[in-house]
Amino acid sequence: MGYAMVMGEALIDLLEADLDGERVYRQAIGGAPLNVAVGVARLGGEARYAGTVGDDTLGDRIAGFLRDTGVGDRGVRRVPVPTTLAVTTFEGAEPTFTFYGEPPSYTLLAPADLDPAEVAGAAVLYAGSICLLRRPFLDAARAAWAVPGPLRVFDPNVRPTLLPGAAAVTALRDLVEEFFATADLVKLSAADAATLYGEPDPAAAAAHIRSLGAATVVVTDGARGAHLATADGAVTLPAPKVDAVDATGAGDSVMAALISRLLSEGGPTTPGHVDFALSVAGLVCERRGGATAMPTPADLAARWGIS
Repeated sequence: MGYAMVMGEALIDLLEADLDGERVYRQAIGGAPLNVAVGVARLGGEARYAGTVGDDTLGDRIAGFLRDTGVGDRGVRRVPVPTTLAVTTFEGAEPTFTFYGEPPSYTLLAPADLDPAEVAGAAVLYAGSICLLRRPFLDAARAAWAVPGPLRVFDPNVRPTLLPGAAAVTALRDLVEEFFATADLVKLSAADAATLYGEPDPAAAAAHIRSLGAATVVVTDGARGAHLATADGAVTLPAPKVDAVDATGAGDSVMAALISRLLSEGGPTTPGHVDFALSVAGLVCERRGGATAMPTPADLAARWGIS
């Protein structure tokens, strides 16, 4: 089956909640790439994580959580800075993130920290998300992306609160298009596409990204489902009906599910793979938290009758 090498940020989400009428913040382990790695492992695939984690109590919790969930942690580097916090507020089930900690603990992975043989041996390499906004992590991601062998999957995971103005958006668009051009699979949300291109239509955004060189593009659109574009054509697939309480990690669970299918069945991504991913995301939306909400095959069988 092979393994997935997942690069990116790990941090602590502080999730806004109500406790006896008082607003509180519940701690949860998160970061989009970490969520993806945990999601792959929970679905039965082998995931290995590469990234930097603060050398503090919160970093200890993240490192322990990775071990407990079966994610390979040889690529984890501990760094002498406080673990980054993401304060998460909600409009309905949709989260908005504000980040605290300078320098961000997740940005300090350097090219020399990578094991090129481990990257080359992966069946799938994941890169993307907010860690690409800073060096040296960007240099490490570029170095891994240049290693031949794995299927390359990418998620820009745009966070508007980290983009102070039009120039920052333009710079991010140029950066992610560098990765789009050679990606085997790009997954992004309709909100990501709107920020990057001012394009609210998932089909138009997917067609544009494919024109840049991406082999397959999946654009998620919340309760409306997802749009899949490949060399064989394009199709929009509906999402299952759920009672969403927290969409934190839903997009990451889509990526995790798509990677799990790439590991078990190979490429290219099919409508069946996307249907499966939307079922995974639907279950995640019915739970609270990011990484801790990622389901197992038994969870999927119990909720949807699938595995």
